[in-house]
Amino acid sequence: MHPRRPSNPTALMAAVAALAVTALAGCSGSAASGDQQPAGGPLKIGLIVPQSGPYKSIGDDLTRGWQFYLDSHGGKLGGHTVEVVTADEAEGKQTALNSVKKLLDKDKVVAIAGTGTADSVESIKTLVTEEKVPFVGTGGRPSTLTDLTYIWHTSWLSRETGQAIAQHLRTTVDGPVYVIGPDYVGGHDQIGGFVDTFTGAGGKLANDGGKPAWTPWPATTNFLPYLNKVTGSGAKAVYCFYAGTAAVDFVKQYEQAGLKGKIPLYAAGFLTEGAVLTAQGPAADGVRTVLNYAANVDNPANRAFAPAFQQKYSAAPNIYNVTGFDAALVLDLAIAAAGEQPTSQSINAAIGKLGAIDSPRGSWRFGTAHSPIQPWYLREVQNDGRARANVVVQNLTTLGS
Repeated sequence: MHPRRPSNPTALMAAVAALAVTALAGCSGSAASGDQQPAGGPLKIGLIVPQSGPYKSIGDDLTRGWQFYLDSHGGKLGGHTVEVVTADEAEGKQTALNSVKKLLDKDKVVAIAGTGTADSVESIKTLVTEEKVPFVGTGGRPSTLTDLTYIWHTSWLSRETGQAIAQHLRTTVDGPVYVIGPDYVGGHDQIGGFVDTFTGAGGKLANDGGKPAWTPWPATTNFLPYLNKVTGSGAKAVYCFYAGTAAVDFVKQYEQAGLKGKIPLYAAGFLTEGAVLTAQGPAADGVRTVLNYAANVDNPANRAFAPAFQQKYSAAPNIYNVTGFDAALVLDLAIAAAGEQPTSQSINAAIGKLGAIDSPRGSWRFGTAHSPIQPWYLREVQNDGRARANVVVQNLTTLGS
């Protein structure tokens, strides 16, 4: 269920501020110490998120999580005042690349955080690596990266989401599964992670030719021609990956196609995450998803974070809020450990030495893939007594290496 409103917001906000101090226990340096500013003024940090386009709601959520951390730490990271320079990711690709070029060439940022899609990471990977500026990603992470030296993610590897739920569907669904997703890098990774694991364990796809159905992205808004094929396919369940405005359209049209209540809908958690769940309304009820966070995850960090976040924003936190929050937390710890005059390279080196991160999703650490080793949960859209919510119903697995 959603966390209750705090009776003492000040105390809870103090508890949120203490998260960074707790996380520092196994690290050198302290985010609470050392107020000396770097020569030339505040540290400039770039924040690139979708400020327009189909993933704007994700960008809004990432920004809230990031800002929530800064607000609870006096606008400082690692004891240094920071100037956050924002940039628009839009739909990714060229827009994201142009935004990062500006952050690096004009704004001279020492680190960059953000992005919602794997497409954007694919676009900017070479530039941030050549410029030797650490990038702390908060959204989709493509499987195409080879040089991870300056690339880190507080989110997930894009293939992990489907991998985490594949075995559950293979053992609980009595028959073939119809699989569908958007035709772009992130979509291929998300769906591919599920299909490879599911079929590798003996599962069968209901799709024609045993291949996933791909919808043009971001152009597709009418999913009915695809959904109308599900009934005749013999599918006993559907698995999909969509996010943003496409997620709203897909869930509503799933009900319009007469599939709701007949064929269970499973998905990567982004299908019902954040603002899209409100927009989907009752059409989302009963949808089961896999993700690495829900507002009812029970651990000390989340018991401080979730009520304080809801008090400030009048909404339960979601994974985008958490990955934005954790990106700021990671940079806080790294900047604190990078010395009195932090540079891009000293910050990047410090990220590589961080230990456990005490996050609202649970304690995690960076693995060899520079992404979290973390648990994954099966969630169901239910009314938790206050509002429609993604409620954890089962722990699925832990992934990462």
